[in-house]
Amino acid sequence: MAQKAIREYDGKALFSKQWENYFSGFHYGFKSVLVTSGAELLEKANEHGFEWLKQEPLVAKPDMLFGKRGKNDLVLFKTNKPGDVTVEEAAAWIDEKMAHTTTLLSGQSGLLTHFIVEPFTPHTQDQEYYISATCVGEDDVLYMSAEGGMEVEDGWDEKVNEVVISIDMSDADMEHAVKANVPADIPDENKASFTAFAIAFFKFYRDMNFAYLEINPIVMLDGNNMAILDLVARLDDTAGFLMKDVWGDIEYPTAFGMEDQSDEEKAIAEADSKSGASLKLTILNPMGRVWTMVAGGGASVVYADTIADFAEANGGSIADLANYGEYSGGPTTGETKFYADTIFDLMTRHKDPKGLDKILIIGGAIANFTDVAKTFTGIIQSFETWAEKLKEHNTKIYVRRGGPNYEKGLKDIEEAANRLGLSIEVYGPDTHVTDIVRMALEK
Repeated sequence: MAQKAIREYDGKALFSKQWENYFSGFHYGFKSVLVTSGAELLEKANEHGFEWLKQEPLVAKPDMLFGKRGKNDLVLFKTNKPGDVTVEEAAAWIDEKMAHTTTLLSGQSGLLTHFIVEPFTPHTQDQEYYISATCVGEDDVLYMSAEGGMEVEDGWDEKVNEVVISIDMSDADMEHAVKANVPADIPDENKASFTAFAIAFFKFYRDMNFAYLEINPIVMLDGNNMAILDLVARLDDTAGFLMKDVWGDIEYPTAFGMEDQSDEEKAIAEADSKSGASLKLTILNPMGRVWTMVAGGGASVVYADTIADFAEANGGSIADLANYGEYSGGPTTGETKFYADTIFDLMTRHKDPKGLDKILIIGGAIANFTDVAKTFTGIIQSFETWAEKLKEHNTKIYVRRGGPNYEKGLKDIEEAANRLGLSIEVYGPDTHVTDIVRMALEK
């Protein structure tokens, strides 16, 4: 599943367009604008249909795929006089935030470029609830809590109820499971409404092909009035051809802090957006001597950490690691070749400043469904193109892989490397997943 994050604004707009189809018993007054400057907000306030920007107290916040905006002091509203923010004040605040680099508590840093502005919703904390759904393995999981807001992650196991919904579960069984797991601490007067909303929420999540959908908090006002205060959403991009008309022209923005991507990173991101597989690349140090082609998102983290640890332990530094990324989810031979071509091009542009050998680690755990021989065929085809360049840089190649067809894949890649005069060591699943890092860096 290729998960693509969307803006909060686009997620709320999709809710609004489909509201009567799923939530007809509830009222959601969708009022929201997405702007890229204070001037744009002031212009929007003069347009027909957006008079509320001048008439109602406002809330403004960045809409750039990062969370904890409240904890990062990036939500504008009046704490001393709740909701009393005018459109002029919101415009000035947006321009001020755009004028300098913002560094989040997570360490991410970049320029703020997109903001969502909405009416302020007066409410009490006991009107805030949490709900989300995501895919875990082959099942969907619905999460519900009587406590919403910034602190829901604290004590998650005690606060949040989980409902596992298998792909073949009937709607009747799903509804029964949701009803049986509604948090007991939701007030009795809201329990029936929350239950009905949770069931509709899951159907909306499933039918709209979300990979992840979270409202935190969802506010239940008087009667059946609802307010979606904060929303996080990722779509299953592999369903794009089915959902084009329903989703509309939704943007898939670059994550905050990663706007200044290289051409190669953008090319891999573009390939990822068109594939059912997962192709990711971040260039950490184009002069680095250790390059990776790692299969699997979890494995990529493990390899990066291990390379950093071994490099420092053997007289090097974390700067030796040139890139971070993954190819996984059953990429085709052609997709794998394109990914390998990109890596080999990058790693053979610069000689190591100290004259040391380049190292290429082709690693991964044991694949569940990726055909190792098929993906290795793509790497072998890339070897054919880049062999002479790789030899010019004294590249030492270390391979560790398991999974479907791994014996053939390992045999083919070793034979091809030997035929082309490349230095290679090949290992299967009987070798620990990161042992090739030790072998490479200790030498």
